Amino acid sequence: MNRAFCAATLAFTLASGFSTPLRAEVSEITVAQQYGVSFLPLMVMQKENLVEKQAEKAGLTGLKVNWAKVAGPSVMNDGLISSAIHFAAQGAPSMITLWDKTHGQIKGVSSMTTYPLYLITRNPAVKSVRDFTDKDKIAVPSVKISTQAIMLQMAASAAFGDKEFARFDPLTISLSHPDATLAFINNTAGVNAHFSSSPFYEQEIKAPGAKLVTTNYEILGGPATAVVLTASAKFRDANPKAYKAFYDGLSEAIVTINKDKRAAAKLYLEVANDTKNSVDDILAIINDKDYTYTLKPEKVLKTAQFMAKIGSIKQTPAKLDDLFFPEIAPLKGD
Repeated sequence: MNRAFCAATLAFTLASGFSTPLRAEVSEITVAQQYGVSFLPLMVMQKENLVEKQAEKAGLTGLKVNWAKVAGPSVMNDGLISSAIHFAAQGAPSMITLWDKTHGQIKGVSSMTTYPLYLITRNPAVKSVRDFTDKDKIAVPSVKISTQAIMLQMAASAAFGDKEFARFDPLTISLSHPDATLAFINNTAGVNAHFSSSPFYEQEIKAPGAKLVTTNYEILGGPATAVVLTASAKFRDANPKAYKAFYDGLSEAIVTINKDKRAAAKLYLEVANDTKNSVDDILAIINDKDYTYTLKPEKVLKTAQFMAKIGSIKQTPAKLDDLFFPEIAPLKGD
């Protein structure tokens, strides 16, 4: 009887599927972003509840989305690694650094915004990047790892040779764009230069003595992705519906913005609580020919290969697909 009972029990167990039970997907996700009009697609997603709507379509009901604002990529990187953050909007170099450190377990979801970054100064002696000295202090979102910091390294390499890539590192200081704008305009904390982005650049360039030194487009040789979305393979594999809901929500937000940019500009002012700019100010920024909301990555592979060349990362990606999850493959980015 015991043998018969054990045999019956085993048969029932196998038929029921003795493997680890399927876990339900997360009921809550956290999305981290920084400040500025470049994050407008996420603001549209937040305001219009696009992730939640896409989740409902996929049968994932009641998904809650937390929208976190952080000053720079360091906090995002820690959050992605610890799984406290599920999606992070950050510069390509931050994503590339995480891809390298995690051996490909953290990758890009897609691009989000392609736009110029502006290196500006109030130092009359600075005509080009070659003129920066230890008398200058350049504000960037995070020293050494932000997009702006990597662009400075690329500019130093081009101007002084590959071995001098870190020439400007001692001149940089970590400040969020809002704080850097105040410091630059008011000439405080020694900040007399800022690798800025819109709409902060448009405010700063009006300051007495302010002038443009160069842009990331000039450094990279063409339009370049400034913001990517990043996530972990662990999260993507365990939560395919939530992941797809986010990706589809992002796609929908970009279509919405490009369809009616004036309405998108109004939404930005509301969500960002921006009282310093008008609808026309924001519209002028996102209508610029060099400013694009798109899922397609641009110049990301070139940035990663430069980082590998100078030793910032240990692995050298051979192709863009090494750095991103498969969804963006049909877009044929670079």
